[in-house]
Amino acid sequence: MESIVQDIKNGNIESFKMIYQQYHSKLYFYVLKCTHSVYLSEETVQLSFILLWERREKLSTNFNISAQLFRIAKSVMTDLLRKQQVRNRHTESMVRETPDWHMETDLTVKEELKRVYNSIEQLSPIRKNVFKLSRFEGLPHKEIAKQLSISPKTVENHIVRAIRQLKDSLLLLLIAMVSHLL
Repeated sequence: MESIVQDIKNGNIESFKMIYQQYHSKLYFYVLKCTHSVYLSEETVQLSFILLWERREKLSTNFNISAQLFRIAKSVMTDLLRKQQVRNRHTESMVRETPDWHMETDLTVKEELKRVYNSIEQLSPIRKNVFKLSRFEGLPHKEIAKQLSISPKTVENHIVRAIRQLKDSLLLLLIAMVSHLL
């Protein structure tokens, strides 16, 4: 074993590949057992072998390669777990801060939808019916025409006019809201 450590210290890539093949799975399952995370296991193994190669000059011939590799892996795993804890704390604090924003946004969206629905309700009965069949139920123009005994062209005209009317009423509503804020 001492010669393998020395070979790796000297930059022998074949010895490194042999150690990689011999210890990759062992290291992976060791970390997996400790962390219960496939992601952390993969990251730890990859970083451990990178560090082993990058710091090969610092390897000790007094210890076998297995002990040194697992020590590196334990250090890497600890660092990754710390970073994950910091990320989790940051995420938790963001989650605690966002409910108010979500509630405000939800209320705003609900208010806007209510305004749109009220604008739709102000359409003439036939236009409102055509618009709802088209936009809410997703029926094609021919199907709406058949159901209401009108021509497909009339359906199209009602939808175009309904959209124009809704745009106008919602634009007036938007102007009123903006002027209220100023």
